[in-house]
Order: sequence, then C-alpha cells, then structure tokens
Amino acid sequence: MRQGSLPGVHGRVRPLTLLGDPVLHAPCREVTDFGPELARLVDDLFATMYEARGVGLAANQVGEPLRVFVYDCPDDEDVRHLGHVVNPRPVVTDGVVVRGPEGCLSLPGLEAGTERYDHAVVEGFTVTGEPVTVHGTGFFARCLQHECDHLDGRIYADRLTGWRHRRLMRQADRASWNRRG
Repeated sequence: MRQGSLPGVHGRVRPLTLLGDPVLHAPCREVTDFGPELARLVDDLFATMYEARGVGLAANQVGEPLRVFVYDCPDDEDVRHLGHVVNPRPVVTDGVVVRGPEGCLSLPGLEAGTERYDHAVVEGFTVTGEPVTVHGTGFFARCLQHECDHLDGRIYADRLTGWRHRRLMRQADRASWNRRG
C-alpha cells in the first residue's frame, strides 16, 4: 500500500472464492517476498472487501493461498480499526467466550451464532516487512480470529456443531451462489 493513499483505491476487485473451493480448506503459505506483488495483493484485498461490504478479507478468499488479511472493522465501542497483517500469528485469545452472529464473504448472505473470545492479539508484519501487533476486543476480536482461521484453512462453519452447523449447511446448499445446489 502506498503511503498516504486510501487502502484499495489502486486495487482491483477480484472474484471471491466460495464455500467448497479447496483453497478455503487448506492452510496458507507464509509470505516470503515483501515486494510490489504483495503490495498489489493487499490493495486488491481492500478493494474486494469494500466492494463486497465486508469488514475483513483473507488472501485465500480471492484464491491466493498466502498468509495475509486486511480489515476495516469496528470494535464494540464503534472505534474503527483499519489495516492489514502479513504472516499473522495469534498470540492471545482470551476473555469471555461470546456467541454472536458471524458471517463470511465466502458464504454470502448467511450467518450463524459462533463462539469467539472477546479479546485477541495478533502479531505479524506490514506489507513492507515491519513488525506489527494488533489488539482487538469485542467485534474486532471476532474479526481477527475469523481471518486467522481462514489462513489456517478453516471457516466459521467449522466451529459450529449440532443443529447450528446442520442449519447453516442446509442454507448453503440452497443458496443461489452454491454451484453444488
């Protein structure tokens, strides 16, 4: 991302990968090249996230199996958090476990009550390779955990059990975007 520009302004909107795509269900590779291609990917992630009206987006959600995600997400006090993390590593997930509505751009239009901790800390790097630590509470903590899950090959549906999981999968099977449906 270029200094002083709005994130995503120079990016291109990419097609989203949807539930069932193998790239969503495999762990992503560490980023080793912090060059212009990574900066373009981050710009594209922001452009795609904004176009889809999301609050976070992982690289595998646009078909790139790399450990990168972007976010523009409020916390429970409505404070805006804007940024990206390369090679993120959750270092703290604690506090109260809260079941709250969770959706995903790779399962458009669907959501389910998903349990997450209300505090998370993620360490990683910026697009230029500088170390970064991101602290999140409430909804923003949920976002950080959700995006880290993506990079480990998990989606929020994988955290559901019983009737919540069955209901979400039935809804996904009937969704207009589902190629299997």
